[in-house]
Amino acid sequence: MPHPIRPDQRHEAGWRIDASQFERFSAVNDVFNRSWWDPSVRSEKTERFFESYRKPLEEWRKARGFQRKDYALRNAAWHGADIFAEMKEDQDRREGFLDPLSVLRDASDEVEHFDSPEIAASELKQVALVLGADLVGIAETDERWLYSEAYSRELDGAKPNPMDPGLDRVVVIGQAMDPSLIATAPSALAGAATGLGYSQDVIVLLSIAQYIRNLGYSAVPSMNDTALAIPYAIKAGLGEYGRHGLVITPEHGSNVRFGKIFTNMPVDIDHPIRFGVEEMCNLCRACSDGCPSSAIPAGDPNDHLHNVSNIKGISKWSVDGEACFNYWAKINSDCSVCIRVCPYTRDYDRWQNKLWAKVAGSRLRRMALWWDRRQGQGARVSSKAWWSASTETPVTLSPTRGSPDSL
Repeated sequence: MPHPIRPDQRHEAGWRIDASQFERFSAVNDVFNRSWWDPSVRSEKTERFFESYRKPLEEWRKARGFQRKDYALRNAAWHGADIFAEMKEDQDRREGFLDPLSVLRDASDEVEHFDSPEIAASELKQVALVLGADLVGIAETDERWLYSEAYSRELDGAKPNPMDPGLDRVVVIGQAMDPSLIATAPSALAGAATGLGYSQDVIVLLSIAQYIRNLGYSAVPSMNDTALAIPYAIKAGLGEYGRHGLVITPEHGSNVRFGKIFTNMPVDIDHPIRFGVEEMCNLCRACSDGCPSSAIPAGDPNDHLHNVSNIKGISKWSVDGEACFNYWAKINSDCSVCIRVCPYTRDYDRWQNKLWAKVAGSRLRRMALWWDRRQGQGARVSSKAWWSASTETPVTLSPTRGSPDSL
C-alpha cells in the first residue's frame, strides 16, 4: 500500500535539488517549442509531424498501425483539445499547451465558506471525480515548477508567464489513457490514446475550474502550459517518479496524463507517497531497453544535461528529449513504448495485478519483475488485432517490444 514519505522528503517532490545550480525551466526550451524556433531540432520531418494532426492523411505508410484509419482515429481523438488550442491563436494564445485555458464564466461575487480545509478538499475531490477525473490530489503552489517564461509562437520566443501569488493551491487531476490503444505502441493508434487523454483533460479541467469559480474563488486551469505537471503530481500524492521520466501511479501505473488547476480555494494539501517505484526502477530496465530512440537512461539518477530541454540543478532520471522527439518525427506520431513496457502498466481491477503490485512493493520485487517478464506483460499488440477486436476476434500479443514496422 502507498504510504506518505518522510516530512524531510516532501519538499523536493522526489528529486534531489542543488539549490546553487537550480534554474527554473523556460517553456521556450521545451523540445516541442524548440521544434519551431531551433534549427538543431526543426526539420522537414518535425514540420510534417505537426502538419499531420491537421490534415487528413489518405496514405502514409504500409506499416500496420500507421495507415489511413489509424491516423483518422488519432486525429479525431485530438479534435477536442485542438479546438481549444486553436480558439485564440489570433491573440497569440495556444490554450492548454502554451497558455492556460480561459473559456470560463466569471467567478461568483459571494464566497462559499467551509468548516475546515479538510472538508473543502474532500468535497472538491468528490466533485472532481464526478466531473470525470480519474485521479485527484492537491499540492501547494511551488514557484520552482512554474515556467520562468512562456513561449510565444507569434514572437518566436519568450513572453511573460504571470501567476497570481494568491493562488497558493494546485489541484492536480489524472486521466487514465485507453490501455488497448497504448498496447499497440508505437503506432498512430497509440497516439489516439494520447489525444483522447488531452481532449478529456480540457473538459474536466474547465468543469472543475468553473465549479471553484462558482463558489467565489479563483481558478486557472492548465495542461502543458504554465508549469511542470510531473513534480506537482508527485507533490499531490498521485504517484512516484519513474526511470522513464513519468509519474507511476498505484491505480494506473504509467498510463495516465495530468492536468492542474491553480486556485485560492482554502483546501488541505496531500503529500508525496512511496510504494516501491524507485526501488523497482533501480532494478528494472524495461523502458530504457525498449526505448526505440535510446532516450531513457539505463544508469543511476544524476544531474547530467542532455541538452537545454533538461532542467538544471536536479539529480534524477532525465530523458533525452531531442532523441525522443526525433523518433516521434520519424514515425509521424507519438511513441508511448515506455508506457507500454512499464511493468506497472496493467489492469489493477484484476486480483492478479493487485497481488503483483503488493509483491513489487515488497522485498520480493525481483520476483515481481521475473513474474512480469514471465507473463509477457508489455508485449506489443498488433494493430490488426486491435481493429479485429470489433468483430470479436481475440487480440493476440506479439513477442516484440520494439520496431514499429514489425507488425
